[in-house]
Amino acid sequence: MDLDLVRTLLAVVDAGTFDAAAAVLHVTPSAVSQRIKALEQRTGRVLLVRARPVRLTPSGEVLVRYGRQLLALDQDLDAALGETAVVRVPIAVNADSLATWFLPALQRVPAEPRISFDLHREDQDHTTALLRQGLVMAAVTSSGEPVAGCEVRKLGHIRYAAMASESFVRRHANGELKSWLPQAPVVVFDRNDDLQDRFVRTLTRGRGASDHRHYVPSSEVYVRAVAAGLGWGMVPPQQVQEGLVDLAPGRSVSVPLYWQRWKLDSPALSAVSAAVAAEAAESLE
Repeated sequence: MDLDLVRTLLAVVDAGTFDAAAAVLHVTPSAVSQRIKALEQRTGRVLLVRARPVRLTPSGEVLVRYGRQLLALDQDLDAALGETAVVRVPIAVNADSLATWFLPALQRVPAEPRISFDLHREDQDHTTALLRQGLVMAAVTSSGEPVAGCEVRKLGHIRYAAMASESFVRRHANGELKSWLPQAPVVVFDRNDDLQDRFVRTLTRGRGASDHRHYVPSSEVYVRAVAAGLGWGMVPPQQVQEGLVDLAPGRSVSVPLYWQRWKLDSPALSAVSAAVAAEAAESLE
């Protein structure tokens, strides 16, 4: 594999367009297009769907995954030989982990080798898709089923409790929780977030949360929206603020978290994995 061609493919995938990749690589868009064509001719496969942003074909996903491994090994070699290269480690992590325990985990990573963290925020139920596409080398995920070419380690559980502001409870609470909560306004992280629906189903054994939904795709702002009384929501204990009320003490939704990483003998990736496991052992149930 020609490393320049591999770097070009990864730049296009990461940047989303040929023009943006050209700016990153300091070449012309025409040069980027020629390199991608050369790589496709060598492999005999179409690797990219030319859309905005570009999309990987199944063959492209395979090549990107192995291309990242090839470049990671190349960076590890430079580091082992005392070169000044920084090893880039792309990681997919869910927003709640990112807002609570994951950054302290990265602080545990040793200073050597020099590592550049490239964090991709994604719902824990969907981070494995980034692994399959070769966009990341490791992921915090709710799936214990290993992605092809990856190994899995269980990290623990993160629990979510149904929380609301005192003013929200005064406005909406009327009778048993199962009778009024399914109709009450609810704060949802994004359209992949089903924690609120799962919690309501534990009460009703059927329907989910209300269609009156506020989508707030930021972990910190999400909690502020619940505290402001826009709706109720599922909040991990590390983010509970003063003034929030637990709507169902003793009831919660538990989400298992796993660490999936490529089966790659990379000192940088191993150092990150060890740090993540150590922090999870202290911070998660």
